[in-house]
Amino acid sequence: MPFHQPDSIRYYTFESLGDAGVIHAVFTRRGGVSPTPWNSLNLGGTVGDDGSRVTENRRRAFQALGRDIMSMADVWQVHGNEVVCYDDPRPLNTPHPRADAILTDKPHITLLMRFADCVPILLYDPVRRVAGMAHAGWQGTVKRTAATAVQAMQTRYGSQPENILAAIGPSIGAHHYPVGPEVIAQVRLAFGKDALAFLPGEVGEAPDHAVQFDLWSANRLVLEQAGVRRIEISAICTACHPEDWYSHRGDVGKTGRFGAMMALKS
Repeated sequence: MPFHQPDSIRYYTFESLGDAGVIHAVFTRRGGVSPTPWNSLNLGGTVGDDGSRVTENRRRAFQALGRDIMSMADVWQVHGNEVVCYDDPRPLNTPHPRADAILTDKPHITLLMRFADCVPILLYDPVRRVAGMAHAGWQGTVKRTAATAVQAMQTRYGSQPENILAAIGPSIGAHHYPVGPEVIAQVRLAFGKDALAFLPGEVGEAPDHAVQFDLWSANRLVLEQAGVRRIEISAICTACHPEDWYSHRGDVGKTGRFGAMMALKS
C-alpha cells in the first residue's frame, strides 16, 4: 500500500523507490501539533505557524522514518532551478541556501523539502547511490528544474539518466489549476508545440472556462527529455484531498506545508 500510518503520522511512499530500498516519505498533514489553519503536521517555518510547533512536527516526521533530525539538509525554496549538493547536514543555526533541488550521496544526510500544491519530484540513482529532490510549481516546471537536477547528478556524481528512478508526488491536478495569460505564455515559450498537451481547457470569461496547466504531464516530459525513463506518478491532487494534504489554492493561501523526505540506507 502506498500509505503508511505506524502511529498518528501518515505518509505516502512510491513503489519504485521502495523496491529500490531508498528511505523516503511524502508526509500528509496528519499527526502533528499545529492548530487551524496549519493543522496539523505543518513543516513550513514561514507560513505564520509558531516555530516551536514546527520544530515538534519536524521531530515527529524524522522519528517516523527513524532519522536523526540533526541529519537534515534543506533549502529555502524560491521557484528557481538552482541545485545544492550536500556532503554534510545543514547546521540549524546557518542560513538556508536558496535553491529548488537538493542532492546527496551521503547516507548520514536526510533531504527535506516542503510543498502545498507544487510538485515534489524524487530522484534516485541505484547505481551511483545518489538521492535527490526537486520542487516544481509552474515556474520550476517551465524552468525545467527537474532536468537541471538530473544534469547535476550526471556532472557531480556520474549518474546516467537511464539509471535514475523518478517519482512525481502529490500536487495540484490540472482540473484544480486554472492559469492566466502570463503563465500560458511562459508554458508555450518553454515547451513549444508540446505545450498544447499541458494546457487543457478553453479561454473564456468565466473561471470554469480557464485554461488549466497539467504539471504532472509537463514534468514527466521534462524528465523524459533529460533521459529519465522510469517515472512513477502518484496522480494525487492536493486540492481534492484536504484531509491529507495542504493546498495553497484549495485553502486560499492560508495553510501549512507538507514535507517530502529522502535518505540513503547505510
